[in-house]
Amino acid sequence: MTHEYIDLQTVAHVQGAVRLPGSKSISNRILLLSALSQGDVAIVDLLASDDTAVMLAALRSLGVQWTEEQTATGTIHHVKGVAGVLPNKSADLFMGNAGTAIRPLTAALAVIGGDYTLHGVPRMHERPIGDLVDALNAAGTNVEYTGNPGFPPLHIKQGKIHAQRLSVRGDVSSQFLTALLMVAPLMAREHAIAIDVVGELISKPYIEITLNLIRRFGVTVEQNGWESFTIEPGQVYQSPGTIHVEGDASSASYFLAAGAIAGGPVRVEGVGRDSIQGDVRFAAALEQMGVQITMGDNWIEARSNGVLKAIDADFNHIPDAAMTIAIAALYADGTSTLRNIASWRVKETDRIAAMATELRKVGAIVEEGADYIKVTPPAVITPATIDTYDDHRMAMCFSLVSLDGAARKGNVMRINDPQCVGKTFPEYFAAFAAIAK
Repeated sequence: MTHEYIDLQTVAHVQGAVRLPGSKSISNRILLLSALSQGDVAIVDLLASDDTAVMLAALRSLGVQWTEEQTATGTIHHVKGVAGVLPNKSADLFMGNAGTAIRPLTAALAVIGGDYTLHGVPRMHERPIGDLVDALNAAGTNVEYTGNPGFPPLHIKQGKIHAQRLSVRGDVSSQFLTALLMVAPLMAREHAIAIDVVGELISKPYIEITLNLIRRFGVTVEQNGWESFTIEPGQVYQSPGTIHVEGDASSASYFLAAGAIAGGPVRVEGVGRDSIQGDVRFAAALEQMGVQITMGDNWIEARSNGVLKAIDADFNHIPDAAMTIAIAALYADGTSTLRNIASWRVKETDRIAAMATELRKVGAIVEEGADYIKVTPPAVITPATIDTYDDHRMAMCFSLVSLDGAARKGNVMRINDPQCVGKTFPEYFAAFAAIAK
């Protein structure tokens, strides 16, 4: 059953612990690496969501065998690696709106070669992929656009890799570099492959996730700062046996912010000081706003020290979690400025425009630029009906606007299309309700 909206009553205090779902970024990377590797891989705590379902279905269409096992402690996905040779040489693949699935998979299919079509929801056909396709085709692959040049849908045919050096822009999406890094060992059969980054690389922590996982699958990447990466020839992905998916650090941001806004303590479990995800740095941004943060190896806890301090900071390194800071700014003691977030504009929706529109509904004064947003909080948050733009993060962010004793009990925040959270966190509203008792 689908719900067209959910009504959230105003809540003055939150407290509790939340076990996080698996990281989307880690889940989809591990799925593809497992499929490409030699040997069988057991993946523990894979995220169950729209984006991972899309990747699992695509792998099955390509002839990669996998099974799901329910255990007393959670799920284990068993993937039979194909050692870089896909059983099915042709397939028609629906990729939904999953950037973490379509971009690496496009690179893998282009390098392996065959007859493949990739397409998605209408918004996916507005999300850029041209920089990745340009880099691949310059190296000898054969990827064609069947709609607007620079965007999916795509038709991939057999090519022949001849290049030993590739270059890709780093300033639109880090997923383009991630995709090339993940398929570089398939290209480096006979000689080394080098990948040069053109311009500034955004979202570097996501590249750190990619490099960490590639190494877990037995491949060495030599790094020259953030300018270039080299993969020596003859390396093959090897199964690590069993691999665990960390809790999703981007999803953690909503619960940590809840503790910051409405007392706490709120603890998230599944991500902590040892995380390989850059979005754990969200906790440091909350600390700048005056929040008390404590961390363990596998947990983070936030509690409020009163009114939040306004923040003026560069959020290029944590673009997804930074959206939550824009909401926390509603509870700050002045105007907050989030800088260097141009990548918001090419996500599931144009997130700068969407965030500005919806923040104004609740009474904030908002200034938006090409790559920044300024938020001045209202004296009292106004109840409103929030549109979510088929964007999971918009829905989760704006749930937080129901927190606040000052907004007076009984006021309702309505979130339209709440099921869009299924992209990364299908049980989000139940988890949120559990700490907002």
